[in-house]
Amino acid sequence: MPVLKPDPMEEEQISKSKARRSVYILPNLFTMASLFAGFLGALWAIEGRFDMTCLAILFSCLFDGLDGKVARLTGTSSDFGVQFDSLSDLVAFGVTPAIMVYQWQLAPFGRLGILASFMLVACGALRLARFNVMSGKTVTSKKFFVGLPIPAAGCMLALFYMFERYLPAEIAAVVMPKACLALVYALSFLMVSRVRYASFKEFGLVKAHPFSAMVTAMLLFVVVASEPWLMGFLLFSAYLLSGPFYTFFVLPRRAKLREPLQELS
Repeated sequence: MPVLKPDPMEEEQISKSKARRSVYILPNLFTMASLFAGFLGALWAIEGRFDMTCLAILFSCLFDGLDGKVARLTGTSSDFGVQFDSLSDLVAFGVTPAIMVYQWQLAPFGRLGILASFMLVACGALRLARFNVMSGKTVTSKKFFVGLPIPAAGCMLALFYMFERYLPAEIAAVVMPKACLALVYALSFLMVSRVRYASFKEFGLVKAHPFSAMVTAMLLFVVVASEPWLMGFLLFSAYLLSGPFYTFFVLPRRAKLREPLQELS
């Protein structure tokens, strides 16, 4: 009985399809790692281990950034990945920080504290739903996010907790509860606002000046490494304020400068 030899073309197609499937799985593995870190953070927040919760939120942010980069570099972006990433973000940067801040500072405020924690989760969910709807439209610019990204909100709260160690105990006991309540409400409203925040997805300046960008990145790394919690808090605070400044000061000035040019044309 003759033995049929496998077709080389079919073997090549099978191997390519397997390799493609493995590449598609890679971004989702990073998303799963982000989700797992967020889940651990929620457990640690319930136990009152807020230091570990903050580290879990920051690790979730790292994995969340990696899954998008890997998906874009390998050309494996998909609708499933977008939805899975959003659900993971809601847990890691919405539910986990909400539990942490309630257990840490908001519980004494009673209903107001519960409402603030819920607002963080609800506005985060609305922010992600709007992002998913707008990402399918080509009219949206990739340079800016509309509303504060939920990972930035979660990391801001984590670094806000770490920042408390730099304050005297007497001042922290008086200031931190009210400051935390105000910050949670501010982050919630910024997430669902029309304020524009830089997305850092396009690196035209980096490509135009690679050496200067490398030196700047090295200096930034050294500064952050010297005092990671303090500098991280200051950097995220600057990013938080950059959105309203750009939206309410820079954009109107640009619009006024364009009006004379449009009249001349």
